[in-house]
Amino acid sequence: MSREVTLYHPLVLLYGLGTSVTIIGGYSLYHRYFRRIKRAIEIPSYYFRKRFIYGKVTSVGDGDNFHLYHLPGGFLSGWGWLRKVPEINRFKELKGETIAVRICGADAPERAHFGRPAQPFSEEALIWLRQYILGRWLYIKPLHLDQYQRVVAKVLVLKWTGFKDVSEEMIKIGLATVYEAKAGAEFDGKESIYRKRQTKAQKKKLGMWSLNKKDLQTPREYKNKYNN
Repeated sequence: MSREVTLYHPLVLLYGLGTSVTIIGGYSLYHRYFRRIKRAIEIPSYYFRKRFIYGKVTSVGDGDNFHLYHLPGGFLSGWGWLRKVPEINRFKELKGETIAVRICGADAPERAHFGRPAQPFSEEALIWLRQYILGRWLYIKPLHLDQYQRVVAKVLVLKWTGFKDVSEEMIKIGLATVYEAKAGAEFDGKESIYRKRQTKAQKKKLGMWSLNKKDLQTPREYKNKYNN
């Protein structure tokens, strides 16, 4: 005589438990590793100072900030061959879909805005950053959110000679200073390296350091002048 299987049979309960664990585990895995982050304010707290976010730079708005389209899982998740990666400079199409990033530890010369004049080398800094990262797939390490809802982050881009720290590279060629404000300063452990790079750029009179002392004004001095 065959044994009747009920909803409370151990095998049914075991299969049900296994299915539930699989579903919950799959959702947790997706949420933690494969869910696309659309804005800086959506970055989970466990990413900060611990994990990197991989994505494509879709626009560069200033000498020290840009927008990143998150590509969770990268090429292996189908981005670029099964899943569409957005083109650059599509502001309207990508509204609310990209992470606003402020590079950590570096401050580029200010461009003209709000009726204020542009600083020398502000355009050069913007052009350099666009040429260096626009359209590139790179990594950012979130450090904190600033008052403009941007994530202040370490930015690493792969070049032929290995991964490059964008902040360090800008400071090294005199197109940014080491970040001078006390509030919101983030270096991810590299402040001493950034300062050494800046000292060398000053000695070589690179970028903004080629200006006469009377004409030289750091980005922080510029901001303090106009904010006051």
